[in-house]
Amino acid sequence: MSHHIVEVRDLEYSYPDGTCALNGVSFRITHGESVGLVGANGAGKSTLLQHLSGCLFPAGGTVRIGDFPLTRENVHDVRRHVGMIFQDPDDQLFMPTVFDDVAFGPLNLGMPKDEVEARVMDALNVVGAAHLMNRPPYKVSGGEKRAVAIATVLSMAPDILVLDEPSAGLDPRSRRSLIGLLGNFSHTKIIATHDLDLVMDLCERTLVIHNGRIAADGPTMEIFGNEALLEANHLEKPLRMQGF
Repeated sequence: MSHHIVEVRDLEYSYPDGTCALNGVSFRITHGESVGLVGANGAGKSTLLQHLSGCLFPAGGTVRIGDFPLTRENVHDVRRHVGMIFQDPDDQLFMPTVFDDVAFGPLNLGMPKDEVEARVMDALNVVGAAHLMNRPPYKVSGGEKRAVAIATVLSMAPDILVLDEPSAGLDPRSRRSLIGLLGNFSHTKIIATHDLDLVMDLCERTLVIHNGRIAADGPTMEIFGNEALLEANHLEKPLRMQGF
């Protein structure tokens, strides 16, 4: 069994107001891949990520994480293997201290106290935030919040990391730190972002989503070098590929 595999087939989803967000999305991601998900605002990126993490359920088609199809009956199995990092770290940080936030998930799985403490410290050390363990989350910087949010996911030992705009709001130094951190993870990673330079640094493969469909799926450098494709999907080349 490989929980690292993500397979989406003919996925469809519309919101209650009738807005069609996903319309026949299909792709397969295998163990250890780092895949960028890019597209204009409203293309369907966040809706797709919410399906991969079990926050939403397909209206049509299927989502499979390893051997588990995403259903209401299997959603807890799916969530054990997928760690979702939201665009706004404040959506994940709500406990009195950083330590408590990182411990929240393992405690809710019923793990022994000693194992929880070990997982918390391991996760905080990985992201370089052990010195923040006794601080209230609202009293740390934006970059530190991002690191702690990642630690809350790592403490659950997921096989797959799903990240929504991970570099949003970060200063250049914090962004570089984030790229270095994510680059060292062996997890399967799916990164939805407008930061195409970050995708160049971390993802060998990129999916382009447009109007709820996959418009392109291929090697990142080939996609970013295709000006006609980027223009048709309301994207621009990464800054480092633009001539000034």
